[in-house]
Amino acid sequence: MKTIAYYISDYGYGHASRSIAVIRKLHKEAELKIIICHSFALPFIKESLGSERVSYRKIKTDIGYFLEKDSILPDKSRLLEEYKSFVSNWDNHIQQEKEFLRKNHVDLVISDISPLPFEAAHALGIPSVGLSNFTWYTAYQGLIDDQELKTFKEAYQKMTFYFPLAGSQEQWDITAQEYGFFSREIEAAEVQRIRQLVNPNEKKKIVFLGLGMKIAVDILEKLPIWNSPNCVFLVSSNVEVNRSNVFHIPNDYLESQNFIAAADLVISKAGWGMIGEALNAGIPLLILNRPSMKEDRNTIHYLKQHQLCQTLDWDDFKTYQVDISMIDKQARELKESHSFFNNDAAKIAADLLGIII
Repeated sequence: MKTIAYYISDYGYGHASRSIAVIRKLHKEAELKIIICHSFALPFIKESLGSERVSYRKIKTDIGYFLEKDSILPDKSRLLEEYKSFVSNWDNHIQQEKEFLRKNHVDLVISDISPLPFEAAHALGIPSVGLSNFTWYTAYQGLIDDQELKTFKEAYQKMTFYFPLAGSQEQWDITAQEYGFFSREIEAAEVQRIRQLVNPNEKKKIVFLGLGMKIAVDILEKLPIWNSPNCVFLVSSNVEVNRSNVFHIPNDYLESQNFIAAADLVISKAGWGMIGEALNAGIPLLILNRPSMKEDRNTIHYLKQHQLCQTLDWDDFKTYQVDISMIDKQARELKESHSFFNNDAAKIAADLLGIII
């Protein structure tokens, strides 16, 4: 039985959710042993996969972003401080990963998109795949000085393969083909149950507001958006807003893609995972624009190129109320272009297996 070491970014739940979609397809197609390397969302991943052929290694895989107080914008000084700390003992990280890969007889390394394993895999002659719409090296450009980013750049240069996801603008010297948006599969009956629960008379629009599990915005409760006429809202369990028209996803609910699919509009930062879940369910998108973040700019450029979203700046969001007519108009436009998308998780899994089987 082949063994895959699957490294998942520790930033939020988006990388974990899309990795679960790929891992489910991998297990459907082949007998594999998969070792998940991750820390932040490990309980969520364990409950979602629940397979005897999956084991778990708790390890900090990267640092992600740090945000300014009451904002979705990056805190550059905190990011630089945390980055320097993370790479300060980089040679020890590489040695640790080499020992782990060798001891567990790993046949393939997949990373979405931690830089940790690539140099170790390269040194041992183990094929590795970077699977993402960005790398942390390019994501940090403009936020951290290029000279400081040399460690991450050299790590990603050791990828054997790079599988770019929709919106990627990576320029690595590796032959690659782009994959489209994908997500965990949606349960139609569960989507209908959620819609009946929050909008039993079907007289209102359902809006999913997703700022991410790592964003703590103290001003949320005071935002005018909650007073939008004829709207009910779906939010994550960590959103501390208590109103009669706001419904929280239960803290122990695993398949949040069903809540996204139950919405008439998704308002979100430009997180790839949530966008994939919305698009594959045919749900209109209103994306909160963060121009200082390269990853967001690339994703938004892709979406706008294909007429798949509207955007809103953070400052404008502070006074925003939902326009019902905009939802209906955007839904019609999305329906016309939705054939552009396929759920590519199965294709990715097949191409990954093609490397080792």
